[in-house]
Amino acid sequence: MAFTGFFATVLQILIQYPRMVGDELDEATRKRMQQHAEQLSREMTRLLRDIEQKRQEQRRLERRSPQQSSFAWGALLFAALQQWQFWVIAGVLLLLCGLCWWLRRWSHELDRNSDEDSSSSARDSVEEEPEEEGDNDDANDLGRFLEEHIQWPVQNLASECHQVEVLMSKFILVFRLLLRNSFFPVPQPAIGVGSAFEGWSPRETDITYRMLVPLQSPRGCAFHLELGTVEQMLARNFRIHVEPVCTCQRQQLPGEMLCFLHQSEEELRRNQEPSLLQCLCTGSYLDVHKTARWIYQLVRASWVVLPESSHCRLTMLPLSRSCKFKVTKDNKQSLCIEMMFGVQQGKTDIFVSSQSTEATFSPSTMWSESYAVAEAKFFRHMATQAPKDSFHLRCLQICARILVGMGFSTYNLKTAVMHLLTTTPVSGWRRRDCLLRLEDIMGYLHACLEQKWLDHFFFGNENVPEEIILPPDFRTAEPLNLFKNLAQDLDAHAQALGEFVELRDRLRRLLLYGR
Repeated sequence: MAFTGFFATVLQILIQYPRMVGDELDEATRKRMQQHAEQLSREMTRLLRDIEQKRQEQRRLERRSPQQSSFAWGALLFAALQQWQFWVIAGVLLLLCGLCWWLRRWSHELDRNSDEDSSSSARDSVEEEPEEEGDNDDANDLGRFLEEHIQWPVQNLASECHQVEVLMSKFILVFRLLLRNSFFPVPQPAIGVGSAFEGWSPRETDITYRMLVPLQSPRGCAFHLELGTVEQMLARNFRIHVEPVCTCQRQQLPGEMLCFLHQSEEELRRNQEPSLLQCLCTGSYLDVHKTARWIYQLVRASWVVLPESSHCRLTMLPLSRSCKFKVTKDNKQSLCIEMMFGVQQGKTDIFVSSQSTEATFSPSTMWSESYAVAEAKFFRHMATQAPKDSFHLRCLQICARILVGMGFSTYNLKTAVMHLLTTTPVSGWRRRDCLLRLEDIMGYLHACLEQKWLDHFFFGNENVPEEIILPPDFRTAEPLNLFKNLAQDLDAHAQALGEFVELRDRLRRLLLYGR
């Protein structure tokens, strides 16, 4: 009876289905389908009645003899197989099922097209976002796979950057208290720069948090930036000329500062503390190394009055052109901080700073032009423009990770990514597009290597966002080639091309094996 019930159910569905689709079929077609289904139902009912009668006869035979039973079952099966009408009707039923499935799908397509035609353009714009989210559910599978497959560095950059910023604000406050009424440069609020503050870092441990401390000229002095010679101009190095300024008009009360220009050296030496020119300059130019030692001493003197000194340990690192130190907490967590310092170019986002250069030797009075503040500002700007699932920082982190131990500069890589971020629509940096963007980065680097030319991002680039404040001559300047050394050294160029092949292989292994 179960067999009979199954076919009865199928037939009932087939008879009723045209009514489900009905609105989309003409009346004549619907009636023909219903009549055909009823005819098939009658034929199937007759066949099932015959099969049921034979099954009852089989039961009677089973009661008489077991041997005859097995023989009768075989006869019954053979008889059923010979009922060609049964198989014809079964085949027609299958065709009808397929036709019904197609009609249902066709009906849904018509419904959807009808809804789209009747909707307004405003409604289309509102419904555009859910469709995009639906696409992401399918398209993001690859991005999710990479997110879970690759062994990313364990980092908490946002939290630790905030801790560093809070600590540096306390340092600056103490600095200003110690230096009040002095003739030393005035430290301004520190600015977070570098990969950590840009939101990415290829390293899991030993992350260095870089802070740039702008220095303002003290009373009685003024800072003037002098661009280097023609040879040095390509490296964009500067000297900071310290010029004494007349303060005679400000001298109103006894004991106030004396004018460095109009007082004798003997009187200044006898009645006034040493000036900036005497302490931190070589000749009339601010000295990087002397300034670094001065900052180093300020950090050590200020630490003892900070609340963190009660539960953290300060370790001063070897002195260079900047001041580096490590703060270790009771839980053994440590923060490595590099305090750089520099002078702002006007009211722009460009500085001259103490940061190290690639030159093997740099005079102590030479300060390199720094774009670190503008770069950090650029990545903050892109964060506000990019979609929530943007993968641009992950792409940069992947490429920087495979660069470790190779001759390629991370700065050159970051420059390439910055160019692509301004020439590729921000919507193209979603997680679902990560492989396409990685391919773009590799292709861009390879093309620049072939041409021996990589444009500096901030010179002669019309795509720099207006939110970044540059000196007026930057946007109209000739592009600066970061691969100039490859154009001048053929061996270095050949080596760079060979390393690029290894770089591409590293990327493939990382995507395949996650490490």
